[in-house]
Amino acid sequence: MIGLVLARPQLGQSFTVSKHYGLDMVLAVDTSQSMSALDLRLNGQTVDRLTVLKTILQDFVLKRPNDRLALLVFGEKAYTQCPLTLDHGAIIDLITHMEIGMVGGSTAIGDAIAIGVKRLKDLQAKSRVLILMTDGQNTSGNISPQIATEMAKELGVKIYTIGIGQDGEVPFQVNTPMGPVMIQQAIPIDEESLVKIAQQTGGQYFRAETSADLVKIYDYIDKLEKTEMDVKQYNSYKDIYEN
Repeated sequence: MIGLVLARPQLGQSFTVSKHYGLDMVLAVDTSQSMSALDLRLNGQTVDRLTVLKTILQDFVLKRPNDRLALLVFGEKAYTQCPLTLDHGAIIDLITHMEIGMVGGSTAIGDAIAIGVKRLKDLQAKSRVLILMTDGQNTSGNISPQIATEMAKELGVKIYTIGIGQDGEVPFQVNTPMGPVMIQQAIPIDEESLVKIAQQTGGQYFRAETSADLVKIYDYIDKLEKTEMDVKQYNSYKDIYEN
C-alpha cells in the first residue's frame, strides 16, 4: 500500500503538438462514356477503363494516410463528391460507387480543373496538388482548360495529368435490340493539352496504356513533396489514489 501511495498513480492533463506530414490533394476522375472502353486488363480479365482506375486509385488512397483528399467526378459537368478530408474510408466508398456516365457522357476537363482549384485555393498547405485522370479531350463545360490552367498556375496549384487508354481503335460493348455487340472505335486523347496543363503548373503528364502503367504512375506520385502539419493532442490526468 505504501508503495502504491509513493507511486501516486494518477490521471492528468497534458497538451502536445506533434508533426505529421501530408499534402492537400484533389482527385479528379473522368467518368465520361469513353471510360467504358474495354482495352485494359485487371487480374487477368479484360475490363473497362474506369474499373481499372477505381481499383488502383483506392490502393493509392490507402498509401496516403496523412493527406487531406478531395474527390470530384466529371463528364458533361464536374461535381465535387467529397471536399478535403482525412476520412479516407469515405473517399474509398465514393470511388467504389463511381459509374460511367454518372455526370454525362462528354468530357468537361476545364470545369474539372476549375472546381479542383477552387477546393485548394484558400489553403495554406505547402503543397496543393490536383491529379486529373481522363481518356479524352475537352468536349463540354463552361470553362476552357486553358483558362482553368491559368487559374491553377496563379494560385500555385500543381496539376498532374494522366491520359488513360491505348491508341487507335479500342473495343466497346454496345447494347442493341439483338443483344450486346462489340464494336471498335477510336477515342483520341488530347495529349498536347494534357502536357501543357501539367507543364504550366509545375506538374507532369503521364500516359497509362496498361494497368501496370497506372500502378507505376501512382507509385511515382506517392513520392510527392510532403507538407508538415501540426497535430494537437490533449490528455487529461487525475489522481486515482487519495489518502
